[in-house]
Amino acid sequence: MGVSISTLDAIAAARRRMVALCGELEAHNRAYYEQDAPTVSDAEYDALFRELQALENEYPELQSPDSPTRRVGGRPLDAFAQVTHALPMLSIQTETDTEASGAASFDARVRKELELAEDAAPVAYLAELKFDGLAVSLRYEQGVLVQGATRGDGVTGEDVTRNLKTVHDIPLRLKGEPAQIPPLLEVRGEAYMRRDDLARYNQKALACGEKPLVNPRNGAAGSIRQLDPAIAKSRPLRFFAYGVGAIEGWTLPATQDELLTALAAFGFPVCEHREVAQGAAALAAFHERIGALRSQLPFDIDGVVYKVNSLELQRRLGFRSREPRWAVAHKYPAEEAQTRVEAIEVQVGRTGAITPVARLRPVFVGGVTVTNATLHNEDEVRRKDVRVGDTVIVRRAGDVIPEIVRVVMEARPTQPQAGSSTGVDGSPFLPYELPKTCPECGSTVVREEGGTIVRCSGGLVCPAQVKGAIIHYASRRAMDIEGLGDKLVEQLVASGLVKTPADLYALTLPTLAGLERMGEKSAENRVAAIEKSKDSSLARFIFALGIRNVGESTARDLARYFGRFDTLQQADVETLLKVPDVGPVVAESIRDFFAEAHNREVIDRLREAGVRWQEGEGQVDAPPGLFSGKVFVITGTLPTLKRDEAKALIEAAGGKASGSVSRKTDYVLAGSEAGSKLEKALELGITVIDETTLKDMLGQNNA
Repeated sequence: MGVSISTLDAIAAARRRMVALCGELEAHNRAYYEQDAPTVSDAEYDALFRELQALENEYPELQSPDSPTRRVGGRPLDAFAQVTHALPMLSIQTETDTEASGAASFDARVRKELELAEDAAPVAYLAELKFDGLAVSLRYEQGVLVQGATRGDGVTGEDVTRNLKTVHDIPLRLKGEPAQIPPLLEVRGEAYMRRDDLARYNQKALACGEKPLVNPRNGAAGSIRQLDPAIAKSRPLRFFAYGVGAIEGWTLPATQDELLTALAAFGFPVCEHREVAQGAAALAAFHERIGALRSQLPFDIDGVVYKVNSLELQRRLGFRSREPRWAVAHKYPAEEAQTRVEAIEVQVGRTGAITPVARLRPVFVGGVTVTNATLHNEDEVRRKDVRVGDTVIVRRAGDVIPEIVRVVMEARPTQPQAGSSTGVDGSPFLPYELPKTCPECGSTVVREEGGTIVRCSGGLVCPAQVKGAIIHYASRRAMDIEGLGDKLVEQLVASGLVKTPADLYALTLPTLAGLERMGEKSAENRVAAIEKSKDSSLARFIFALGIRNVGESTARDLARYFGRFDTLQQADVETLLKVPDVGPVVAESIRDFFAEAHNREVIDRLREAGVRWQEGEGQVDAPPGLFSGKVFVITGTLPTLKRDEAKALIEAAGGKASGSVSRKTDYVLAGSEAGSKLEKALELGITVIDETTLKDMLGQNNA
């Protein structure tokens, strides 16, 4: 029985949404973990994360191997050597329900996982504080500190040993009798800064004309990641231990509480505010008690952490892909303050998203002075009815990102404010509306059908999007301009040499050779790579344009269906909907892109520069539809084909390449060192083929 059109549409829509979610989450991860500058609240991030998890559960064959659900956060900075953690440093699931029911929800999940009867004894937990600093790992060999690392992406972190050795709380050698010291002990904990230490440091910094630190969390994170250990040493950093990683030659205690006691005996500071709690009610009481004490603590916390106390039960509960099942972080409501909206402006993001931002009268909230607050989108502005001149309640959502909670309506001015208008009904102000054109480039802004995001349609010319557009254009799967990486693109854009992809083809050898850190030979290689990229395929060129919602597979479908670029550029929505896997959202994105005059101008310039492709011919060697509806998983090293090449052959014949084996998989294409995917395929009885068989099926071995 074949797959219905509606099912295929649903799968295609799910794939597009999953790709978009992965991109958003990775961007937010980079902002949070690498730049220490979060761009969304915890609640917004968690909502995106849960949506991706739900889609991956529903369509496991579409899950990407590098999905954010399989990772923790950002990658290490290039400035530091990389450290691969012997055991991954996983993040902890966040319970966003800040009321007592959050503890009950976690307890219910644990009891269900352990298959405990309703009348069974309560589960014992260790309730601890959730520190607001930087997670680090300390490796001791024969009792001596030999390495310190940040969490990084959970698998690979940054080597910050020299900086961590400047923290007085961290022992350079473990305490205890030599016979009791483990040959290997990896301790995990939090580097943090006390509020009073921060105040004293800032007082001295200001007296010396130096820049003060913003808040304890940024102070800790920034200090640990200083390239100069002398700067780190000057910062008043502290440390709390809360767990362990790799261990050799040491028998772990039976409980989490006893583990912390043992770490204290080795010389590590552990927080005194912890408690063995029996059941959900005791957890909720701890959460409430610490919440009342929170403002009196000498350091910042943003919640508490519950861990199953028994280490044996922890082992039984195990892990999901990125989080332990035996622990949860239970947060507190964010701090709030009142201020005034001075203006509402818009920002254009890297992907063209138009975001309204409220400019606020400075207000101190959650430990920092807040001057801006995101309004997210036009619908959110109207829902909250935020207008210039309003008095508003501001909250640092997740204790990080400022957001407007509500308008204080009784304080709304009776006279219009600068930048606002009187409504036709006599009300002081008109509801806020986003501009109709992009403030950066003047291109038309368009709203996604059924969505809340408004985007600039000038993807190839918008200054706010140009860097990302050029990096995408030059990427290996697009125009494949070797050596044109992020740093060089940033340099070209910053210098004004490149404003659109078409400008790449005007670059000369003297111009490139004159750039900082660019030698003559490197410049020659870049010029040659740019010239080589002029000969491409229609599918690659379509993909390189960066049309929203058009990935590699869709670009191939468009090239195969239309055959000629001009025909595609002139196609209306009705015609575009006839292309396989192109639905209304994708069709509108394509139409909006080509309707924008700025984009057409850049395309004309690209063609004038000599960018060319063959038209009017089939894009595949195999009969279209040969693998229609079939799902392939590629694993191991193939004899002659690269994975991308094998994937392209499969997709060109109508098949789909997935990253994971499931019961929905039709074929596993296996090479040498295939590993666990091959084992799972054999367990499920899935057909396993090799490269020769694939080529036979495609008719290539008889060519």
